[in-house]
Amino acid sequence: MVSNSRTIMTTVYLFFYFLVIIIVLCNNGFYSGNFMHFANEDGNRTIAHVKPEYAYFTHRKLMLKGVCTKWDISISQSSYPTSGIPKFIVEIVNTCVSGCSPSNIHLHCGWFASARIVNPKTFKRLSFDDCLVNGGQPLKNSQIIRFTYANSFMYPIQFKSANFC
Repeated sequence: MVSNSRTIMTTVYLFFYFLVIIIVLCNNGFYSGNFMHFANEDGNRTIAHVKPEYAYFTHRKLMLKGVCTKWDISISQSSYPTSGIPKFIVEIVNTCVSGCSPSNIHLHCGWFASARIVNPKTFKRLSFDDCLVNGGQPLKNSQIIRFTYANSFMYPIQFKSANFC
């Protein structure tokens, strides 16, 4: 009886994994040959003829060939549970896979200030609304710059500029 229920559970799990794979492949655009298959905002499928060197997924940030753009710099921040002055964690990641390492990354940061010291080699406010990431050094593929700051509110931090290859 136990062996039979394990077989049934294994079959059910395999069915659901297979179903998830089918759904992912059908819903996401995929590259095949010289055509780009993708779903429009209204859900209709479209097939476009594109040269392979210019084909890329706008929703996946995966480029077949080309240069990195500002969309390849991922910036996220979240609150950190603590008593006293609220703390926030910021993560900056280079998601470009073309081998290019953007450098001299500047972010919009207002009058960024922290009650907790932030390593200036990691993140430094140069002037109003201009903060430098990683001391201006290149941010390698998948490299994560992470720092914590403390303030009574979360600063809106957004991409401003960078030197791309």
